[in-house]
Amino acid sequence: MKFSEFIIALAPMEDITDSSFRRICKRYGADRVISEFIAADALIRDVEKSFRKLHFYDDERPFGIQLFGNNPEALAEAAKIVAEVRPDFIDLNFGCPVKKVVKKGGGAALLKDIPRMISIAEAVVKSTSIPVTAKTRLGWDDKTLVIREVAEQLQDVGIALLTIHGRTKAQMYKGLADWTLIGEVKNDPKIHIPIIGNGDIDSPQKALEMKNRYGVDGIMVGRAAIGNPWIFRDIKSYLNSGTIPEPPGILERIDICNQHLQSSITNKGERCAVLEMRKHYSGMFRALADFKPFRMKLVTAEDYTEVLSIFDEIAAYYQ
Repeated sequence: MKFSEFIIALAPMEDITDSSFRRICKRYGADRVISEFIAADALIRDVEKSFRKLHFYDDERPFGIQLFGNNPEALAEAAKIVAEVRPDFIDLNFGCPVKKVVKKGGGAALLKDIPRMISIAEAVVKSTSIPVTAKTRLGWDDKTLVIREVAEQLQDVGIALLTIHGRTKAQMYKGLADWTLIGEVKNDPKIHIPIIGNGDIDSPQKALEMKNRYGVDGIMVGRAAIGNPWIFRDIKSYLNSGTIPEPPGILERIDICNQHLQSSITNKGERCAVLEMRKHYSGMFRALADFKPFRMKLVTAEDYTEVLSIFDEIAAYYQ
C-alpha cells in the first residue's frame, strides 16, 4: 500500500459515511474514506442493503470497504465478494463498541478473543490481493490494554495499516481518548506498518498536536466531520502553513447541503435522502445567530422542493 505522506482520513460511521457524504469530504481534502461497516454474513447471504454499501465512485479513491464479523471463513468469503468491486483496500472492523455488533462477536468483542481476531485477519489477507487494513481500540477495558501485542500480531499476518482509536470498548465514546498507547505502538521498533491515530480530533490544532507528540503516520477524523466537512481542508492548511481558512459563507454552506442532498437522492431516492440529511444541518449551519427556526423547518421538511425553498429563505436572511 502506498503511504508516502501524512494521511488525514475520514472515519467510517454507520448511517453517516455513505457515498454522498464521503464525496463531500473528499472535495474538502480527506485523503482516504471508508464505507459504513458491512456484515460479512449479510454479504454472503446476498442482503440487498449490504450490497448497496459496496457502491462508490472513482472520485472517492483511495477508498476502502469495511467488513465486520467473527468467523474467519465468512470474512474471507466476504472479502472475495468485496474484491469484485475493486476498492483500494479492505478494512477490518475490530473496534466498534455498539451492542448490535458486539453481541454477535464482532467489532470490539474480538478484543476479548485475540486469537480469533488474528485468525480473521490472516484469513482475509490470504483470500485477496487487495491490501487489508484494520481498525481497533486500546483494549476491552482499562484492565486489558492489549493494543501493543495486537498490533504486532496483526502486522505479522499481513495487515498493511492499523488505525487505533484511543479508547477502550468499555469507554464507548465517552471521556477523553488516550493517545499515549497509540504513540507507544507507533514508536515500537517491532512495528513497521503505518499507524493512524483516531479519537477527539476536532480541530486543526489538535491534529497538529497529535502528529507532533506521537509521531503517527496519519489521523482519522470522525464525529467532528459531521456537518463540518471542511475540517479536512482546515487541518491540511494548518499543518502546511499554520493558517486556517475562513469558514464557508452562507451560500457555500447551502451549496454543500444541496450537493449532498442531490447526490443522496440519486443514490437512495428522495424520501430517504431528505430524512437522512436532517442529521447534518446542525453542523452545517453551526454558529449562525437565530438559526433555530430554520433548522426546525429543515428537519421537518418532507420533500426536496420544500428543502430548496427553505434554503432560499436562509440565503435571503443571512446575506
